[in-house]
Amino acid sequence: MEDKMFNIGKIVNTHGIRGEVKVLRISDFEERFSVGKTVYLVRDAENPIKLTIAGHRIHKNFDLIFFEDLDNINKVEHFKGAHLKIHENQLTDLGEEEYYYHEIIGCEVFTDNEEKIGTIKEILSPGANDVWVVQQPKGKDLLIPYIEDVIKVVDIDAKKVFINPMEGLLD
Repeated sequence: MEDKMFNIGKIVNTHGIRGEVKVLRISDFEERFSVGKTVYLVRDAENPIKLTIAGHRIHKNFDLIFFEDLDNINKVEHFKGAHLKIHENQLTDLGEEEYYYHEIIGCEVFTDNEEKIGTIKEILSPGANDVWVVQQPKGKDLLIPYIEDVIKVVDIDAKKVFINPMEGLLD
């Protein structure tokens, strides 16, 4: 059985000449980039390349990372555009009422009176709270804020979310 892998970031560029890469993070867990952690570099259908993080810092809203044995820009330049991933067994246990993006994306969304609205296709993290992008069968996408007043029930097993839409939310 093939192990599932999950995106934690995308290498968008190199930084300097000593093998550092600039990563756009796709994870809420900063510890994923701690020194000594293992990540996998994945490009297209290519086999994942196992890498060990040797250093990490944050600079201008990007994670700057360098890997063991890759201490030169020439060794990492071809990493641009690749994703950094982890295996399913590297996922962190979450608390109650906490979910991974991959658990939420694909869930069907219903109003509290069981009217189907659409399917969650993306999650945005603009600031104070996440925003779930719901693709409707017809019409434009809806933006649903992940706040207690709106999101009432999240059933990951059934892939269903029930909301209490505030005024104007479904317009």
